[in-house]
Amino acid sequence: MKTLTVDLGERSYPIFIGSELVERAELFSEYIAGKQVCIVTNDTVAKLYLAGLEQALSDASREVHSVVLPDGEQYKNLETLNLIFDELLQQRFNRSVTLIALGGGVIGDMTGFAAACYQRGVNFIQIPTTLLSMVDSSVGGKTGVNHPLGKNMIGAFYQPQAVVADVAVLKTLPPRELAAGVAEVIKYGLICDYEFFEWLEANIARVMAGDVDALAYCIERSCQNKAQVVAQDEREGGIRAILNLGHTFGHAIETAQGYGAWLHGEAVGAGMVMALDLSQRMGLISQADLSRAVTLIKRANLPVVAPADMTETQFFELMSVDKKVQDGRLRLVLLNSLGEAFVTSDIDRSLLSQTIGACR
Repeated sequence: MKTLTVDLGERSYPIFIGSELVERAELFSEYIAGKQVCIVTNDTVAKLYLAGLEQALSDASREVHSVVLPDGEQYKNLETLNLIFDELLQQRFNRSVTLIALGGGVIGDMTGFAAACYQRGVNFIQIPTTLLSMVDSSVGGKTGVNHPLGKNMIGAFYQPQAVVADVAVLKTLPPRELAAGVAEVIKYGLICDYEFFEWLEANIARVMAGDVDALAYCIERSCQNKAQVVAQDEREGGIRAILNLGHTFGHAIETAQGYGAWLHGEAVGAGMVMALDLSQRMGLISQADLSRAVTLIKRANLPVVAPADMTETQFFELMSVDKKVQDGRLRLVLLNSLGEAFVTSDIDRSLLSQTIGACR
């Protein structure tokens, strides 16, 4: 087992990475503040891992309850969030309750947001069960829900007490979900870790085959990169925005297609290609670098073009709702080179139009 730390002073927390960790409650018992625990999961993950976690957490002095939500991005909304609050209030849970998110990014985001809001803030622990949530959404404290007009527009920055990434649970992950997670893994290589990008080029076949050692390395390297960025900029006032490479395009795709039609990682895959294409059109990266990156994204079984039925007008309208928009100006994450990202609002509208036209 490896242990990393997200260094946020008094709010620092560990990331445990290893195999067969879900039922090792001794790992995270010290991060359970009181005697009340509420596990939040979905109806897919519950069948696989809920009983084992409940048993591991149960003892004579601890009260453990569970909330099982419907599975899918389309349920990441305020209506479903209220089901968590219903359980907490019905069970008369107090401010010492600890929420545990057992699931992918949707469960982690909603559980974290519920923890941030319930009685103005209670503890929570992340136990991510997808590759995407292990390498991205469980780390960094971004929580929230979607709105019909924009993805993740309602939420809060709220850090967990611990993250438990159990590589063993990935054996039950469908291939499409695995690929979606690899999109976020590739992102780290593109934005800040060229050596990792080269490693992925050499080892992507092992990753896509579910090789445990390769996946564990991807999780560790990705979490190291994210922890370093978050420690510098917890609330995305500056450098943390580079973690959103491809996301402005990707969120537009998710919103236009209907939440859940495209997995988040699939939309990010196509979105990264669009960001790379624009970077090349602006003379920032070479055609050879663009081709290398697109080839790697293709090898990860990810889409490299946006939906053909999305219009340029749709893209501009939906991207204008993005959280990175400042004073009415669109800001995008682009690349100066493979492994070096930056954020800019200095964007040539005609070149952006060309990218949208070429990438769908």
